[in-house]
Formats: sequence, structure tokens, C-alpha cells
Amino acid sequence: MFQSFDVTARPEVAPPRVAKLRAWLAAHELDAFLVPRADAHQGEYVAPCDERLAWITGFTGSAGLAVIGRDRAAVFTDGRYTVQIRAQTDPATFEIRKWPGETVAAWLGERLPKGARVGFDPMLHTVREIEKLRAVDGVELVPAQNGVDAVWDDRPPRPREPVTAYPTELAGKGDETKRAEIAAALRDAGAKSAVVTQPDAICWLLNIRGSDIARSPLVLAFAVVHADGSVELFSDPAKFDGLGPDPAITLHEWDAFADRLRALDGPVLIDPATAPWAVADALGDRALQGTDPIALPKARKSEAEIAATTEAHLRDGAAMVRFLRWLDEARPDAATEIDVVRQLEWFRRDTNALREISFETIAGSGPHGAIVHYRVNKETNRKLDTDSVLLVDSGGQYIDGTTDITRTVPLGFPPADIAHAFTRVLQGMIAVSRARFPVGVAGAHLDALARAPLWAEHRDYDHGTGHGVGVYLGVHEGPARISRVSTIPLEAGMILSNEPGYYREGEYGIRIENLIVVRPAEPLPGGDPEREMLRFDTLTWVPIDRRLIVAALLSPDERTWLDAYHAGVLERLAPRLAGPDLDWLTRMCAPI
Repeated sequence: MFQSFDVTARPEVAPPRVAKLRAWLAAHELDAFLVPRADAHQGEYVAPCDERLAWITGFTGSAGLAVIGRDRAAVFTDGRYTVQIRAQTDPATFEIRKWPGETVAAWLGERLPKGARVGFDPMLHTVREIEKLRAVDGVELVPAQNGVDAVWDDRPPRPREPVTAYPTELAGKGDETKRAEIAAALRDAGAKSAVVTQPDAICWLLNIRGSDIARSPLVLAFAVVHADGSVELFSDPAKFDGLGPDPAITLHEWDAFADRLRALDGPVLIDPATAPWAVADALGDRALQGTDPIALPKARKSEAEIAATTEAHLRDGAAMVRFLRWLDEARPDAATEIDVVRQLEWFRRDTNALREISFETIAGSGPHGAIVHYRVNKETNRKLDTDSVLLVDSGGQYIDGTTDITRTVPLGFPPADIAHAFTRVLQGMIAVSRARFPVGVAGAHLDALARAPLWAEHRDYDHGTGHGVGVYLGVHEGPARISRVSTIPLEAGMILSNEPGYYREGEYGIRIENLIVVRPAEPLPGGDPEREMLRFDTLTWVPIDRRLIVAALLSPDERTWLDAYHAGVLERLAPRLAGPDLDWLTRMCAPI
């Protein structure tokens, strides 16, 4: 199994560990210390050695930050984790604060005494983050040794997994072509080089993959990309022994990074949204703040990448159908959430192509479905409800693509209000799937389409509608997303999730998710022929359970879309299935 069901953190771990950190604060004349979830690469998923937030608080969510002072502490996260964080943290130790309405800056200004000295690890916070916090009146931010590392006696070592080459035929471009294009962008920006600290950007640029991070085929490294197309890599050189030498790529040890930054000729491009504060500090006035030159080229998938991930999604879709048939025919009162996770992974493994799961499977039965990023473990594992729904959010890492799909399925005879809410969520998902929009439109403009059916009934959900997705890279990828805060214009080739939901705490959760890719839209009769428009193509082809749909709530256009989608599912997956699996698929794809 890729997924473990062990309990990795508990609320009771916090008090003694916080006490040790507070003793460290006193010894270093600091009044508080910032503990982010992120690592030096600003990754959502981090190596065990970088799980500082989980170690000190017990909270294992993928977004958060703790402020630990000498006599009070708080932990911040977003709406995805409001239920989880209450269960995993000690209320006597931590105040719980919810982003974005409650900010770290406000807490520092209101809870700490004037003149308080707040320590932070300059490699774990971005330039932009520190600039915002430095605006807090009466608080001094102090770059410091990492206090958590200082008191974490059994901290795991940094990963040293081998690096492999990624096939050019799947990438669509060789690394020399990519390096030349990024070098040209640097010259256009007036930069002699750029500092790149995000592993997915480095992997994309050099057509390499690794396994330093669970669930994502990433290589942990820093890079300096020069305007002549050459690259300097800072990592563990031994990881790269399996690759042939390249005169344009120079390998250095990790600890050479800081000295090299101080020696670079300027201007050196850094992105303040992703670059650690320590990088800007080392560069001084040689730093040229701008946009990461790799982010958008990486997000605009090549035709080869789109073709590859299309195949990966069809393979994954067939595995999902086999799983859903198994689930449909299993006795709910005899199966548990862990059984669901294990069985789904088995079907994906049976494709003989699965490299990893793309994140830990979310299998929330009944009230657990309302925990947006629920992770079952041996203590929370429960039998499936017989008159509720099961939310299953999962994905696979294949060499030709990364998948992410959510389906909510009935167990027994759920109450009518669940089917009503499911239909409203489905209407939002269909609205995004059918959208046509002008070039220049951002995810924030489309987010409301998914929420409108819920808003009309005084309902909403506390997460974004969609995130970017890589191709055999991170399942969560920037910079574009479908979210009310995203201002990045969508461009052809971008792959995004489309996943509205609805959650009733303590009762149930609903989410429906497909992956979609941005494509140019053909002109329509009577339209403006000179106006460029975009649309979405669907990548995910798996039935949406019709037993939870209140057909009377659907408009004729929504019915047409749903029937066409299911016809497309049957057409694409029927050649990959046989026997009872094909029979089940045929029944599930019947017109509404």
C-alpha cells in the first residue's frame, strides 16, 4: 500500500513540545516564533524532515501556520480544515484562527506586547509574506535559527532519492529547448539569471522526476537559471548519478547555495510570491522582483502532455469504474473506510501503470464526508453508513499523467435533502464545464458559476472551485486556479480541477470533481469573429451517480450536457472493460 493508516500526530504531543520551544525562545530573547507548514521550496506536500507544523501542533493539514509565543499561541488554516484542526490540536495550547478573514499580522499586533521580537526562519517564508508582516506596528521580525529544528531531537534526515529522466516524447519539448525559451524570457526581462526554488518548476524545466516527496514525483533542489540557458543545481549531487553529464548543468551541494547567491552578478530575477526571504536578503539590491518565468510555460501544457494525460485519465477512469462497481455491490455495513481506500488503490495498481497515488485518498462516510480533506486512520475508521453518502476523492500518478477525481455515491437510501444538495453541486460543476469565456478571463470570474446554484439557496463551500494540475508532477499546481481570489488569466493548455461541493458538518459531505483543460473556442454564428474565446474540454470520464440526481431540478441544457457526458464515458471506457464491469457501466451511463 502507498497509503498508511497510522496515526501520525495527536493533540497531546503539543504541550511538552511547545514548552521546549518556549524555553528556547527565552534563551534567544525572542517573544514568539513563526512555524509555517511550508518548507524552503514553499511546497504544499513536504518531506518528513519538514513536517514542523505537524510536529509542534498535531495538525497535519497541508495549509497552516502557527505563532508560538511565551504565554500564548495560535494556529491558522483555511476553510478546508476547520473541522480537522479542532480535532487535531490542543485547545488549551492553541487558539484556532481561520484564513483569510483572520490574519497572522492582526494576531501579532493584537496579542503580543509592543516591541515584541518575533523570530522566523528566513528560508521558510516568502519575500511577500515577510514584507506584509513587517508592516505590523510594534512588532520586530527577527531572522533566526529555526527554533523547532533546535528542539526536535529525532528529526528525520533530508530525502536522497534517485533522479530519473522524463521522456521527451511525453514532455513535448527537450530540456534544451525549454532552457533556451526561459533564457530568452530572462533576457527580455533584463535579468542575467533567475533563482528557482520550487521543485516542480525545476523538474519541468530539466525533464526530470524523483521521489523526494511522497505522492509527487519531485526532486528537492534549488536552481539558478542563467540567461545563456545554463543551469546550476543545488541539491545532493549523488541523487543525479543515474543521469548522463550535461555541460550546461552544474551540480552543487546544498550548502553552496547561500555563497553562490552572494556571488551572482545582477540583476537576478526572483518571484516574491515564492522566493524565500533569505534569497532576497543574500542578493540585496541585485534582486529584480518579477514573476517566476517558468510558472506559466509549465502551466500551458504541450499537445504531447495533453495527449499523454488524456490516456492516463482513460486508464484511471476504467480503474475507477471497476472500483465503483465493487463499491455498489459491497454490503455497506460490512465495509469500512479503510477497505474503500485499499480496494481503490488495488484497482489502480491492477492497471500495471500506477507509480504512486497523487495524494492520500479521501474516503469520508457520512459525517466524515464533511471534513473536506479527511484522512482515515486506524482510530477514525468507521463502517460505511447505510443511509447516507460516501465521498471519495482520489488520484493516481502515472508516467503520462496525474489524475484527481471526486465522486459522491449513495449508500442505501440517503435522505431527500442530500440528493437535492447533490443536484445543486452538479449544476455548478456543469456550469463551469460548459463555460465559454474571452481570453483574459481569470479563475475569479468563473468561480461564481459553480457557486450560483448553492448561493440561490443560502449555501456555499469554503474551498476554491479548482486548482491547477501537473502532468506527472504535482496534483496541485500554480499559478492558475478557479477561485474567487485568482487573478491569473486562463490560457489554452492549462489543466484545472472543477470541484464544487457542499458540506453539512456532522452529517455528510458532497463533492463532484472532473479535470478539465482550457482550449480555444470555435466562433459561433452571430458572434464577434474577431474576439478570441476559450472553453473547457473534459479529461475525466467516470459516471456521475444518477441515483443522487433530482432530475426535475435540471434545466434542459443541463440534462443535455449530462447525457452527452455519460455517452462520452461509455464510448471511451467500454473498450477497456468487459463482463460485469461493462454491464454496470452501461446501466450507469443511461440517459437521465
